[in-house]
Amino acid sequence: MTFRLPDLTQRVTIVGRTGSGKTWFGAWLLSKAPFHKQPYVIVDYKGDKLLRSIEKVQELSLSEKLPSKPGLFTVRPALHEEQAMEEWLWSVWQHEKIGLYFDEAFMLPNSGYSRRGALQAILTQGRSKKIPVVSLVQRPSQISLFVFSEADYYTVFHLNRKQDRKTMTDLGDQLDAEDLEPFHSKWYDVGKDLSYKMLPVPDGEVIAQQITDRLKVKQRFV
Repeated sequence: MTFRLPDLTQRVTIVGRTGSGKTWFGAWLLSKAPFHKQPYVIVDYKGDKLLRSIEKVQELSLSEKLPSKPGLFTVRPALHEEQAMEEWLWSVWQHEKIGLYFDEAFMLPNSGYSRRGALQAILTQGRSKKIPVVSLVQRPSQISLFVFSEADYYTVFHLNRKQDRKTMTDLGDQLDAEDLEPFHSKWYDVGKDLSYKMLPVPDGEVIAQQITDRLKVKQRFV
């Protein structure tokens, strides 16, 4: 079986309870992302310690012009900035060719189960616009179905709630993670219809350093 990483048109949904390992896995996936080819923006609502420890990440405001050069960037919206965030997502949709990493996708505006807005547009039309997306999700039963129906890959860690586990198994038996050991996960490649049991990724500090080293190399040649 050939393991594939997402390309510049694909999206990944990473699901798991708090402390299950999804944040480290998401950061590991980010460390493999092609941010040397186009800009990637981390949307970090909660000021995650691991993400903040990555050096050379350029911080943006919601009112700032979107980056056009490759690199890794971050925006740190507050929950009360819902309208500004919605407008920012629409600007990404219009700009195209920007990767998005949502640390907690349920915090995004119009991310609810039946809501429509910029997030839905990005998920449904983002392939043609080269807007790859990585979405981290704690409660799959409470988030838009488009986060799942438009995913090219899933990673599932342990989930506490029966309703959340059912949401995932309803999408396919490959997404049943009830029997997983701590920090292990299941990876499902939708296009190839292949699933893998994944071992824990490296420690968060190691991953942060790997991303920092890639950014330092890029900056030496800019």
